[in-house]
Amino acid sequence: MTRFVPLWLSRFGLLEVSKYLTKAVIFDLDGLLVDTELISYKIYKEILAEIGCEFSLEDYAQNFSGKTIAFNVKHLIDTYRIPWTPEFGFSRIVEIENGFIIQGVDLKPGARELLSFLKKNDYKIAMASSSIEERALNILRQHNLVDSFDELVFGYEVKRGKPAPDIFLRACEKISEKPEDCLVLEDSGGGIQAGFS
Repeated sequence: MTRFVPLWLSRFGLLEVSKYLTKAVIFDLDGLLVDTELISYKIYKEILAEIGCEFSLEDYAQNFSGKTIAFNVKHLIDTYRIPWTPEFGFSRIVEIENGFIIQGVDLKPGARELLSFLKKNDYKIAMASSSIEERALNILRQHNLVDSFDELVFGYEVKRGKPAPDIFLRACEKISEKPEDCLVLEDSGGGIQAGFS
């Protein structure tokens, strides 16, 4: 399927990364381009603290990172026996998160430079995020990055979320490239698995 290069590779510089590229690069958003994973962790920790439950960063990374809000709400309800409907849980998480996003979300170091390098060198660039579309667009607009991408793919466009490869395959379709000609950049375990699939 798609080729995957670990996030740490970007530390070697853009020229080093460029030798792994063919025609296109598909980016994850949360945790890779923007520093939102810590925000998500804080949201779930706050919710669970309200009902007296401990929640570690390790638990977040293993069970929630890279998943859709819908999946995470169901997982919270089932695992911690929270007396919510999925609809209420979804709206509660979005409400708390909007407060964090309004304050601004930091761009990861090197993200703007990498996107600029790829654009300048005529690579197709897609973003494939499990995030809600409006949320992702708001974050990208904060950094004037929407136009850095040729195509954007969101969780609602595919049947199965990460770790299934569907979202990356959809991105390949939208940029009209074969999966083997695309490089996936991811940071979460589920996303890495999806990129390898």
